[in-house]
Amino acid sequence: MIPDILRDTPRLDPALVRQAAEFQAAILADVNGRRGALHGRIAPLRPRMKLAGSALTVEVRPGDNLMIHAAIAMAQPGDVLVIDGKGDQTAALMGTIMMTACQKIGVAGVVIDGAARDSVEIDEMDYPVFSVGTNPNGPTKNVPGRVGHPITCGGVTVRSGDLVVADADGVVVIDRERVEALLPLARKKVQDEAKRIAQIQQGDVAAPWLAAALRAAGVLKEGETL
Repeated sequence: MIPDILRDTPRLDPALVRQAAEFQAAILADVNGRRGALHGRIAPLRPRMKLAGSALTVEVRPGDNLMIHAAIAMAQPGDVLVIDGKGDQTAALMGTIMMTACQKIGVAGVVIDGAARDSVEIDEMDYPVFSVGTNPNGPTKNVPGRVGHPITCGGVTVRSGDLVVADADGVVVIDRERVEALLPLARKKVQDEAKRIAQIQQGDVAAPWLAAALRAAGVLKEGETL
């Protein structure tokens, strides 16, 4: 029988995390095939918040945070708690006390498909938290859940050890096996976008791919232009 708490969870090489942290979540989502971005309901408590690290997954029943406490007791520096709270907004799953513990341990941040509270204090701590929103109600601590198992958070499957990168645009999760191969693609995309922005600033505004795409969609006939 598989235990509810998996203790030997994989973690990414910290060097890969540091490299990935250089990129916007949007860049990583694009080179990942426009996949891995959590639903937009999961957003930073403050726009300046950013995080990057290895996922440590937690599944809870709505409004109960017992297993989050277990995950904090197991967490290592560089982890990101990724919590499947079922999108519930009727009670906060974490607040200042738990976030302070996470910050002390070195947990890189928290992603909750659910609510948080004490948002002003968390802002003053300058600790990155991404959640569905806030609610002053506190949670219960009674219901079993799971730590370290694959979860669904914001409509995306997340496994412990997957890369999590988040910023003002939201949260993206990359399969741990794909991270190393995607980093060169992310660098190239940043270079290509910088080149295109420079071209636009010089007056070359029309997208070079637009005419062909319109023809392929049947909007323009062959030889026809806008």
